[in-house]
Amino acid sequence: MDKHSLCSWSGGKDSCFALMQAIQQGYTPKVLLNVLNEEGKISRSHGIPSSILVAQAAAAGLPVYAISSSWEEYEKHFTAALVKLKEEYTLTHAIFGDIDLQEHRDWEEKVTAVAGLIAVLPLWKQDRKQLVLQMLEAGMEMMIVSCNEILGENFIGRLITTALVDELEAMGIDPCGENGEYHTLVLDCPLFVDRINVSVIDKMNHGNYWFAKLL
Repeated sequence: MDKHSLCSWSGGKDSCFALMQAIQQGYTPKVLLNVLNEEGKISRSHGIPSSILVAQAAAAGLPVYAISSSWEEYEKHFTAALVKLKEEYTLTHAIFGDIDLQEHRDWEEKVTAVAGLIAVLPLWKQDRKQLVLQMLEAGMEMMIVSCNEILGENFIGRLITTALVDELEAMGIDPCGENGEYHTLVLDCPLFVDRINVSVIDKMNHGNYWFAKLL
């Protein structure tokens, strides 16, 4: 059976590594799906400009389909996008990067079922620290682009390294950021034909959370 799939793409490490793992497991990606904020300028969760998401998709040789949504209407718009993309690309599966938050998995399985797709979570229940180390070993380059105030603005723009993983652990921070402590942008990985050249030009605090302004 052809496992034509979409990937719920944040631009960050977990969705990227999940896609890499899914490809190894025989899934064929056809399109990336991203949710932007109401203005359609930056990603809903990570604050990444849409132009950078487009550059990532181009580097991966895949189309990206972006929708704009508030948090309140997120499920409605996301489900509609799944239905549309299933028909357009003859999809059977949807790939997600969640690791062990059960409520996230429950939601993903619910919306994919509505759209007639099967949710695939390649990273599910894997050790969080080992996952980050595997990402580094696989050749992924990942930069912190948003983080909570415990980490603070000085962590914005830092690249994930084994030393940084140790530093996060010493601070009591989950090394994978699975609890929302930080989010990343993938600058390079084995899926990309070229590295994405991105720089941090400013740092902003919004709702007790730091975000990078990226160029």
